[in-house]
Amino acid sequence: MPRENPDLQAALRRYRLLMLEGEYFEAHEVLEEAWHPLRRADDPRRHLAKGLINAAIAFEHLRRDLPKSRRVALKAMQAYDRRKAPLPSYTEYHKEFQICCETVEELRGEWGL
Repeated sequence: MPRENPDLQAALRRYRLLMLEGEYFEAHEVLEEAWHPLRRADDPRRHLAKGLINAAIAFEHLRRDLPKSRRVALKAMQAYDRRKAPLPSYTEYHKEFQICCETVEELRGEWGL
């Protein structure tokens, strides 16, 4: 059984709010901090959390609008796509992960990715 990270639920909720506010770098930072304990654990949530982090970075690159931003953003979204497999409904914080993925998909449409 994976060791529970009590900050993960709060981080996912904060991530979503920051994403909706266009604060993509901050969303990345919030979720990355909560992801660190998961990254070496045999926890199915680690891959999806990392994918959400990649998505936030993609939008941050687009927001910055530098010469290579779109290409870097597309690569980051590909990393998100590789990791976004749905979690079983019994997984801790399943609903929060689902809502974050829905938010990423909405933003993806707005940014034309």
